[in-house]
Amino acid sequence: MKVFLMRLWRKLNYFLRTQSQIAVQTSKEVLRRQETSNPTSVLHQALCSVVIPALNEEKAIESVIQYAQKDTFTGEVIVIDDSSIDNTAQIARSAGAQVQRSSMLGKGASMLDGVQIAMHEYIVFLDGDLSGLEENIIAKMVAPLITDDADFVKAKFGRGGGRVTELTAKPMLKVFFPELAGISQPLGGIIAAKSSLLKKLTFESGYGVDIGLLIDAHLKGARICEVDIGSLEHDSQPLVDLTTMANEVARVIHHYSRHAGRLHVEQISEMYEEQRLASASFDYIINRRKDRRKVVLLNMDGTITPNQFIQDLASFTHTEETLGAILNLYQNDAVIREQKVAEIFKFTHRTQFEKVAMSMPIKPGVVEFVNQMKRNGFMVGLISDSYFIAAEIMRKRIFADFAIAHTLRFRNDICSGDLNFNKDFFPDRSHGNLQPCKSNVIKRFLSKNNKPSFTEVWAIGDRLNDLDVLLLADKAFVIDPKSPELLKHKHIKHVSSFEDLSQVDVIV
Repeated sequence: MKVFLMRLWRKLNYFLRTQSQIAVQTSKEVLRRQETSNPTSVLHQALCSVVIPALNEEKAIESVIQYAQKDTFTGEVIVIDDSSIDNTAQIARSAGAQVQRSSMLGKGASMLDGVQIAMHEYIVFLDGDLSGLEENIIAKMVAPLITDDADFVKAKFGRGGGRVTELTAKPMLKVFFPELAGISQPLGGIIAAKSSLLKKLTFESGYGVDIGLLIDAHLKGARICEVDIGSLEHDSQPLVDLTTMANEVARVIHHYSRHAGRLHVEQISEMYEEQRLASASFDYIINRRKDRRKVVLLNMDGTITPNQFIQDLASFTHTEETLGAILNLYQNDAVIREQKVAEIFKFTHRTQFEKVAMSMPIKPGVVEFVNQMKRNGFMVGLISDSYFIAAEIMRKRIFADFAIAHTLRFRNDICSGDLNFNKDFFPDRSHGNLQPCKSNVIKRFLSKNNKPSFTEVWAIGDRLNDLDVLLLADKAFVIDPKSPELLKHKHIKHVSSFEDLSQVDVIV
């Protein structure tokens, strides 16, 4: 029996390697066929949409747009601006591109937005920071689609893969998707595909979007090939971003491996949770500050949104009465109260948390205020007594830099009802039965142990439990205050809206 299984495995492995080699060779066959048949007249009857997701790319965006416009295959150039705080959007419009602000922070959301408004069946994605491009790359990328030799095309370029590609993506593909192991640049952002296919694929929100599209297209039966586009230049990523990228790429590969029935290790789910815990911490945030020395901290519930997340979630899951009883019973004990509330949502699927967070209204002027503060050199973040899964989505919806909140445990995407209090809500040397408090978060930003230290910290809230945070901040504001106590302190300024707050002198 063992001998039979070993022979079967060798045959399967040989088949998968063969399919990988066939996929990689497809582009060469397509190009050879084009050279012999010369289908130029047929190819030029079809135009493509060039979609460029961009965030703060004012230095390069014009040249990328002009490059795309010169290609005879280009029918339109669409720039999806990820709420840039520089002149990316203005420059892109002046260069003749159609510009639209992304519906949500993240490259994946921007790419999907571009697909939804593209006019043509053939779509080519370009990065907004490219330089050193050879001629006719768009024509080369779209040719296998037009000749119906492929449904999904990845660019292959001269330089070797980056650290995340070589150390994370390729080894994991060899294990979980060996039929894709021959793809030279699985994380590359230069992609061509049919619109009809792209609308069936899942666009991951983070760094894993490109490899996620590759795997998802493969699992949906798409014909995949590579096209050699020579060499190109990219801005390099700082080490902390590479770490985040590696984690996200690993998560996406594991996700698709599990859904394809190729993963049966329960510990992987725990790895996802540890990654989420790390990204909710002050230590993670401080490593992404990029020399910024000013920060504004926004309360989430009631401040940027008129609603409270747990109230909306309870309504969505029909547990309003249970929630109300717990809130009344444990008013004076935050730890027990929050633990009991978390238990209400046991067995709730992760997607239900995400749907509620995505549907919550945002107050007028919030996004504009966030962008204004970022232009003036501030980091902008959310502090929430609620759950990180919601705060992180709200953070992306308003284009903020970070979110700090408590985390729920999920097992196989099902809430376990276990709440992990964020350690940053407690004093550095907590002991006894100390209550979690948002004031301990702002103390971390004010600490002289930060190198370099923050020179100015703003806070914006609306509830009595924001009072300690507001009193510690260098500048403090309340919008729609829920307690008259907040208006008794001269240090705290009352503003009627985020539009009014945007008029405050932020240049310090």
